[in-house]
Amino acid sequence: MKPVISFVEIENRVISATYRRMMQKAKVVLVERASGRQLADPVTTIASPVPVGALRIKLPETVGPGTYFLKALNGHGEDAAQSADFEIA
Repeated sequence: MKPVISFVEIENRVISATYRRMMQKAKVVLVERASGRQLADPVTTIASPVPVGALRIKLPETVGPGTYFLKALNGHGEDAAQSADFEIA
């Protein structure tokens, strides 16, 4: 089964997301849709081997408005999963 990451909501510059079947030590990054650029911050590492989990990611002030998505990278840095697009105002 393939890993899944799902955007839930953004409130007060905190992104909530859920994931399934994500390998331990996978990294979740924020990607700007227009440029395809992966932001250096924030990066969240999956620390727990549970099959279903949730993330809360605090956005730094350097993240500007635009369309973004979350991307999960496996332990080898390869794409594992991608969320739907969402807007940051």
